[in-house]
Amino acid sequence: MVENKEHQLIEKLISVNRVTKVVKGGRIMGFAALTVVGDGDGGIGMGKGKSKEVPVAVQKAVKEASKSMVKVSLNNGTIHHIITAKHGATTVYMQPAKEGTGIIAGGAMRAVFDAIGIRNITCKVHGSTNPYNVVRATLKALQAISTPSEIAAKRGKTVAEIFGE
Repeated sequence: MVENKEHQLIEKLISVNRVTKVVKGGRIMGFAALTVVGDGDGGIGMGKGKSKEVPVAVQKAVKEASKSMVKVSLNNGTIHHIITAKHGATTVYMQPAKEGTGIIAGGAMRAVFDAIGIRNITCKVHGSTNPYNVVRATLKALQAISTPSEIAAKRGKTVAEIFGE
């Protein structure tokens, strides 16, 4: 099962939005899809796709998401430390949780964590709950997480010295 996760990407559809363009002859309907794609081991990407039909829009979004994947360092199915990030009018707050807590987060954030492979986390969205902004703020926060080894290197110490071992 672990080998399968490395080769197969986890696709999560977050939202499908029906959009209308008004022209001289009437209205033209279209669809906009927002998806995230993850590898279940710290890799995550976000994509948007637009088309006249829903399946084509989702397909475009998945393709864009898989192209824009970034790697995030995780700590045994959770994050390393508390972090806050802002995108537009959306602010997200995330904190690590003990094993067995599960994903305590809203819809758009939950999809991101399912795709990236985070199993235990507590989150809160403040301000706008627009799915596009929530996903962007979540990705911004995940990319800003520092590992203990990165902090130790910046301070010129070892990880053991920082944690007082």
